[in-house]
Amino acid sequence: MGEKDLRGNSGQYSATNLDSLLDIPLEVTVELGRTKILINELLSLGQGSVVELSKVAGQTLDLLANKKLIARGEVVVVKDKYSLRITEIVSPIERIENLR
Repeated sequence: MGEKDLRGNSGQYSATNLDSLLDIPLEVTVELGRTKILINELLSLGQGSVVELSKVAGQTLDLLANKKLIARGEVVVVKDKYSLRITEIVSPIERIENLR
């Protein structure tokens, strides 16, 4: 759907036209970090095993929508559940650069 499809007669985005997008599901992921391990290392994991990730403690976490980076933030606990406090929205320029 291109930009022209969302614009009303005045050339401006209209709430009515954008309403059709509100029910589209997105997969939202908070990424703590990544690692690469061999299959035999994966098979040897068990309760109490530690998997070292690429990010260090205190580093911002990535928020992805449909596997695309959209924001960064920090872990917080809200009502005994882990949550993400967004500290940075990724700029459109950075999002375009991440497509490569």
